[in-house]
Amino acid sequence: MLTRELLAGGYTDKAIARLVRRGVLVSIRHGAYAYADMWPRLSPVERRQLIALAVLRSARSPVALSGPSAAEALGVPVWEPGEETHLLRLDGKAGRREAGRVEHRGHAIAEDLTFKAGRPITSGTRTAIDMIAISDTPHALVTVNGLLNAGETTLKQIEYRMRSMRTDPHLLNSHVVLGLADPRIESAGESLASWMFWRQHLPRPTPQYEVRNRNGRVIHRVDFAWPELGVFLEFDGKEKYLRHRRPGESVVDAVLREKRREELICGLTGWRCIRIIWSDLFRAERTAARILATLEGRPWAA
Repeated sequence: MLTRELLAGGYTDKAIARLVRRGVLVSIRHGAYAYADMWPRLSPVERRQLIALAVLRSARSPVALSGPSAAEALGVPVWEPGEETHLLRLDGKAGRREAGRVEHRGHAIAEDLTFKAGRPITSGTRTAIDMIAISDTPHALVTVNGLLNAGETTLKQIEYRMRSMRTDPHLLNSHVVLGLADPRIESAGESLASWMFWRQHLPRPTPQYEVRNRNGRVIHRVDFAWPELGVFLEFDGKEKYLRHRRPGESVVDAVLREKRREELICGLTGWRCIRIIWSDLFRAERTAARILATLEGRPWAA
C-alpha cells in the first residue's frame, strides 16, 4: 500500500502514523507499507520482491525490474543480491542510485521485456546479460546458470542478443561466464563449485551425471562426476537436508538416506565420493588439493 492510496482511502498522515505505532502497518520503504502481521512471515526473497513492487508502483518514469531484482522475480538464484532494487530505465535517460534503488541506463528492445505477476521485468536473456554487466564472474554465473536451468533463456539467445553490445566495456568478462555456463547446473552452490574447479585448474567434470545399474536404468544423479577417473562429487547445501526432506522425514532421516544413496552409487560404480559444503568454496586451494588428490588416487594431505 502506498501513502497516496491510504490517503485516497480516507486516512490522514496522522492516522497512518498511528497504525504504524500500533503495529498494524510496517513501513517497508518511504511511502510504502505492508501489514505488520504478514511481514515477519515472508522470506528474505519475498520481502525484496514486495519492496521491488513498491518501487515499481512509485516510479515516476517508465522502468522495469532488472538484474538481481528481475532474476528473483523469475525465481532463479542470486548470490548475495543486496537490498537495493535494480531497475532498467526505458526512457533512455541516465540512471542513478538513490534510497534503496539503482536505475540502470540502457537501450531496450521489445524482446528484452516481459511481465511476471503483472510486473514489468527484463526477459531471461536480458537479465543474464545485465548480470554479466553489473556483477563479477561468480555472481553472474550463479544467475546465468539459474536462468538456463529454468528455461528462461539459452546460450544461443544470450550470444545473439550480445552481438549488438560488443562495444560495451561492462561485458568484457562475458566470454568467461558463458564459457562456464551450463544449463544442467541446478543451484548456486553447484555454480560456485564449477567456478572453483575452473579457477583452480581442475579437470572439468560432467554436471548432473546419471548413474545406471547393469540393466541401464538410471538409479541416481550426482552433482558432478569424472567418469573416466572414477570419482563423483556432491555439494551438500542446507537445502538438500532441509527443503528437500520427504514428508514426515527428520533431518537425521534425510542424512541417513543420503548416506545409503552414496553407498549404493559407490557399490554400483566402484567410484570414490567427495563431499564439499559452502565453507569449502572459500578455502578453494585446500579444497582443490583434496579433489585433485582424489582424482589421482592419492591420500589427502593433513
